[in-house]
Amino acid sequence: MPTSEGPPTMTPPKHPLTRRRLMVAAGAATALAALPGALHAQAWPTRPLRVVVPFPPGGTTDFVTRLVCTEVAKALGQPIVVENKPGAGTVIGVDNVAKSPPDGTSFVTVANSFAANVTLVKKLPYDPLKDLRPVALMGMSEHVLATHPGSGIRSVADLRAAVRKSGAALSYASFGNGTSAHLSGAALAQQMGVELVHVPYKGQAPALTDLLGGQVTLMFGNWPEFRSHVQSGKLVAVGMATAKRSTHAPDIPTLTEQGVAIVSNSWNGLLAPGGTPDAVVQRMNAEVNRALASPPVVEAFQKGGIASLSGTPEQFAAFIRAEIEQYAAVIRKAGITLDT
Repeated sequence: MPTSEGPPTMTPPKHPLTRRRLMVAAGAATALAALPGALHAQAWPTRPLRVVVPFPPGGTTDFVTRLVCTEVAKALGQPIVVENKPGAGTVIGVDNVAKSPPDGTSFVTVANSFAANVTLVKKLPYDPLKDLRPVALMGMSEHVLATHPGSGIRSVADLRAAVRKSGAALSYASFGNGTSAHLSGAALAQQMGVELVHVPYKGQAPALTDLLGGQVTLMFGNWPEFRSHVQSGKLVAVGMATAKRSTHAPDIPTLTEQGVAIVSNSWNGLLAPGGTPDAVVQRMNAEVNRALASPPVVEAFQKGGIASLSGTPEQFAAFIRAEIEQYAAVIRKAGITLDT
């Protein structure tokens, strides 16, 4: 057996059968040496998992996470506790997991803000490409630009007229600094040549509450949460932020049709702390993809107007890098800075 100083030297035998036997024995020893790790990977998880959602309860990311985790927990045979840790444009919740032990028990669901924060936040407390590992993409929701009925705005033309008439900047809400709703609102103001005041919230749910109450004028939001309010007349859809008319809302014109070329959506995906074993990442990815294809999730996604985004960890990593570059270009061109 090898010592701490290195393996003993051995003169190769001349007899081919003896050589073959030694080669087989060496292979078996190598396999046995690797066996504990393999058994550990097969045994994972041995205790409950937690998934952090860096938004308040009630938004699309929270909904998708809880829905998918319910199915994943069944397959893994361990409960998954979903924890909401909003704040600082999702930085607080993401940092919590980035600094967690890479033992396969902690994960975080991120959205567009994860990519935007790379450019927006000067000193992130974590390295987004080293301290976290992409596991799996989950879902994507189209955005709608909406307002409350009391604003009198029904279209982009009405919005222009409202700005001219008021002589003051109108307000728009977002899920928080650096979120897709924030950047889309800034792009809207830039393309229209008007001033809009950004009002960030700690998630979509509280922002939507104030939009419904008329405390803010406009908001880009996820269609699944806005649909019932638009259909009931509690909100007015100014336009869909889609390249072409949405199959989920074919009667609502796009912003592009109205002269404002803005395509916006919210995606969400699962990350693990950097250093999490490959076997854990691959297993979790496989279970998330299975969950996305399960009848309960498929039905809920179709009903809610959410698109399923499955794929490998490597594809998610490439997606994140592309999103970082895309948001960096948008942020720098628009001169967007964080609100205090």
